[in-house]
Amino acid sequence: MMGASLMRYRNVATPLVAAFFAFSLVHAQSTDWPVYGGSSAQIRYSPLKQINRANVRRLRVAWEFDTGDAFHDSEFQCNPLIVDGVLYATTPAANVVALDAATGKLKWRFNPDPAHKPLFKIRNRGVTWWSDGDHADKTTARIFTAWRQYLYSLDARTGRPDPRFGDHGRIDLRDNLGREPRNMVSLTTPGVVYKDLLIVGSLISETLPASPGDIRAYDVHTGKMRWIFHTIPHPGEYGYESWPKDAWTYIGSANNWTGMSVDAARGLVFVPTGSAAFDFYGANRTGDDLFANCLIALRADTGERVWHFQAVHHDIWDRDFPSPPALVTVHRDGRDIDAVAQTSKQGFLYVFDRETGRSLFPVEERPVPPSDVEGEIAAKTQPFPLAPQPFARQRLTEDMLTRRTPQSHAAVLAEFRKLRSNGQFVPGSWEGTVIFPGYDGGAEWGGSAWDPETGLLYVNANEMAWILKLIEQHPTGPNTTGRELYVTNCSACHRTDLSGAPPEFPSLQKVSERYSNWELTTLLEQGTGRMPGFGRLGRDALNAIANYVLNGESTAVRADTDPKLFMKYLNNGYEKFLDPGGYPAVKPPWGTLNAIDVGTGKLAWTIPFGEYPELAAKGMRHTGSENYGGPVVTAGGLLFIGATSYDRKFHAFDKITGKLLWETTLPAAGNATPATYEIDGRQYVAIAAGGGKSKDPSGGTIVAFALPQAPLSHRTRMTR
Repeated sequence: MMGASLMRYRNVATPLVAAFFAFSLVHAQSTDWPVYGGSSAQIRYSPLKQINRANVRRLRVAWEFDTGDAFHDSEFQCNPLIVDGVLYATTPAANVVALDAATGKLKWRFNPDPAHKPLFKIRNRGVTWWSDGDHADKTTARIFTAWRQYLYSLDARTGRPDPRFGDHGRIDLRDNLGREPRNMVSLTTPGVVYKDLLIVGSLISETLPASPGDIRAYDVHTGKMRWIFHTIPHPGEYGYESWPKDAWTYIGSANNWTGMSVDAARGLVFVPTGSAAFDFYGANRTGDDLFANCLIALRADTGERVWHFQAVHHDIWDRDFPSPPALVTVHRDGRDIDAVAQTSKQGFLYVFDRETGRSLFPVEERPVPPSDVEGEIAAKTQPFPLAPQPFARQRLTEDMLTRRTPQSHAAVLAEFRKLRSNGQFVPGSWEGTVIFPGYDGGAEWGGSAWDPETGLLYVNANEMAWILKLIEQHPTGPNTTGRELYVTNCSACHRTDLSGAPPEFPSLQKVSERYSNWELTTLLEQGTGRMPGFGRLGRDALNAIANYVLNGESTAVRADTDPKLFMKYLNNGYEKFLDPGGYPAVKPPWGTLNAIDVGTGKLAWTIPFGEYPELAAKGMRHTGSENYGGPVVTAGGLLFIGATSYDRKFHAFDKITGKLLWETTLPAAGNATPATYEIDGRQYVAIAAGGGKSKDPSGGTIVAFALPQAPLSHRTRMTR
């Protein structure tokens, strides 16, 4: 299935009429794109069909808007919303802009922190729009957005904070978590709306200390918290026994950073969660660790758990659920089953009955290898779905290593023979363990698209190998040097030599060219995004770390270690398995685009997705590449997707066959999910082009495409 040739569409046919009517009004969005992912069902489907197979090759740029705030290594991952002719989007610097969706002209801009420049990249995938349902009364419409620890409510007409919401228009997401000191909490993916509730997850550090990843619902009018679900259960709550008895007081994460989906008719919100902190060593969190790595169905009005499924017990591989689940309809045994489909980093697709949590395909608990790392107690078994078939390769073997050149093959083979590689769920090790698919999947945050007309679910995937290598740490105390503090607190992401793992974790080499001692010390104290705040270490220790990073100085200070937060073993940075030329160490495809028949569990088609321009120029084409950002499927027979990190392409495929029908080159890579909408009878497709995941410069442009307009006189004749 992984070759360049296509497997033709073969009767995926859930009956068209039945599937279409099962597609409830809750999912439909007519001419707008009012929710992240298109609808609360998160299926990224549009019924628009003005742009179709026959005319898509005529697509042209309708307008462009340069946000003007892209910066070094910034990313632009926003899925814009379009409501009543207005496009709402976040920018690389986490501003919010409102544009005329037909022209790209700026209506207003909200900058939450005009006095400061961003220090490191900000990931923000969009906003949440809410109104009381009466579109005629636009005074009620609100835009919810996050900046650092603050969640803002903005007037959708003006972009000004709503003074009735929280503290003069914002609430602090660090509140209500019952944890001191308060660590950094923010949002990557916008929250979801159910009635008058805004339900949010969180972006939290993946090392300790970290806040718990509790799910919270806020009143859209006042910002008052209405309910909370503890993803690390408190005493007496379901799942408490799956942790050490006091883990709820110090373990963090188990958070929803990917977004959620809502079945409004049933009053259910479906919440995928990530791993607990620390990602790669869990001696201080022995047990299965509910509700980390779970898909949880909650009562949307109360936060009460209805059912859950845990995909990884005691995760020590960073196997978060990476995207919101899609609410689909499966035709089986003569009836329609409303289901929820969740993709995973492992390349698995899970499909459950929405009401009961019953898997529609067999899932088997299989024995997996134990850990030989001191203190680590890995789970004895892990769940493997027997169907649908995986959409990414599952185990890296010698015959799968690159043949790009004889030299690259020899170098990769020598390295591979030093590593452990035995499929999924092999624990981290001193020599290094192959993680395949890698930390970024398999599936990633862009999500999947589901077509109610055919029953096909579309998902793009990475096929990269990464290496998990553990290193030993030592407690800090009196006379601890700046370098020792850096290694203990920072090297898991930025590596011991400060080289990082760009672009995910930036290099700190030559960081003195961009940041002052004060700026870096402030960043260390407060934290940002996935990086925790280290204020607990004290100002002297923070200065020592900053001096080491900026100047190579390693002065000694006192910095005592909290034994509950001390991790004796850390990962040696986030390391991709690459050949000497910097290309993936495995044979292509390095990225794929897949169509899965959700009813049968079979792959309908799969194609290589993306390529490296410099390799293509030498005749090595259709390799696939890393790709971030999801697809959109339409009633016009098309699948729109950007995502490919190196060739900067935006593509339209035939949704039935996977045939490429149209593509264009964007100003920067379109590492975002597009949106499609219609204004005055004209259909548009818009995507954020920001790059930041390749060696190309970052950008910050929203590009909208449409079919060429007919001359005015011709359009007048047509309307008579």
